[in-house]
Amino acid sequence: MTLYELADGLGVTVRTMRRYMSEIEREFNLESAPARPGGALLWRIRASEIPRKVELRRTQAYAILAARRVFEPMRGSTLFEEIDLAISRLLDFAQRPGRGPNAGLADARLEQRFLYLPHAPKDYARRTEELDDLFQAVSDLRPLSLFYKSAGKSEEERITIHPYALVLHRDSVYCVGYHVGRGEIRTFVLDRMRDTECAVTERFELPADFAVDQYFQGEFGIWRDKEPHRVVVEFDAQAAEYVRARKVHASQKLQSIAGGGLRLTMTVGNLTPVVSWVLEWGKRARVIEPPELADRVRDELEGALAQYGDKKSAGAKTKARR
Repeated sequence: MTLYELADGLGVTVRTMRRYMSEIEREFNLESAPARPGGALLWRIRASEIPRKVELRRTQAYAILAARRVFEPMRGSTLFEEIDLAISRLLDFAQRPGRGPNAGLADARLEQRFLYLPHAPKDYARRTEELDDLFQAVSDLRPLSLFYKSAGKSEEERITIHPYALVLHRDSVYCVGYHVGRGEIRTFVLDRMRDTECAVTERFELPADFAVDQYFQGEFGIWRDKEPHRVVVEFDAQAAEYVRARKVHASQKLQSIAGGGLRLTMTVGNLTPVVSWVLEWGKRARVIEPPELADRVRDELEGALAQYGDKKSAGAKTKARR
C-alpha cells in the first residue's frame, strides 16, 4: 500500500501517516521478505515486537469515553487525530451488545450518558501546526524555537524553550518549560506561539527534580509569582456549604466562624485568578488578606458598578421614558 492508501485506510492525514511511519522505524526492527520472486520487498514488524493487546472491561471503556470531550479544543491537530482514533476503537467496543438479560437495554448509548462538559473551550483550528510541534517537542524532549508575545509586551520575540509538560487547563493549552534565554522555568500559552520549529537532532534532559504538579494552582491556574501569597477569604452561611464541598487549592484550610460562615486560608502562586474567583461569589465572600487582593476586588466591583450609573438616576430615567 502507498502512503496515501495507508492514510486513507486509517482515516488520518498523510502528514500523520508519515509521522506514524517514522515512529515505527524508530521503535521497531523491521524485517524484509520478497512479495513474489523477483518482485519488490515487503517490510514488516517482527511478530515478537508487535505490541500486545490491552484488555479493557466495558465499564473501563465507558469511563475513558466519558472524558473524550476534554480533547475537543485540539481538533484538527495530529494529537487530536491520534486520540480520536483510539477513542473510535473504544466506541466500537462499547457499542457492541453486552451480555445478560439487560444486554442492549441498560447500556444503550451509554457512551453518550457519561460526559465531561468543557468549561469554555477554545478553538485551536488555526493553531494545529503549533500544537503538533509542541506535542512532538514535549514527547521527544526536543528544544522548540518560536515567536512568542509575552503578556504586557507590544512586540513578539524569537525564543527557544525546553518544553517539559503540556497542560490542558480550563480547556486552554499551556506549556511549562525552561526559557533558554532567561534561564528560568516559565509557563507559556499556546495562543501566543507562532512559527514554531521543533529541533530535529538536538535533545534536552528533563530535570530529575521537575514535577509538573508543583506548577498547578488548582482552581487558580498554573501561574506563579516569585513569592507566594497568603490568602484569607470569609464566606457567609449561605455560601459555606458550597465552599466545603469543593477543594479549590491543595493548601486550603477551612475554619468555621460566627453566624455559620466559613473562613478559607490558602497560599497561592498568583492573585489574578483569585480576583475573578472571589467576584464570582458576590456579596457572599469578603477578602480579609492580603490588602492587595482586597483592593483589586474593590476596584473591579466599583468599575462594574460604574457601568450602571446611579441607581436613583436610572430609576428616574425609566419613569420618564414611561
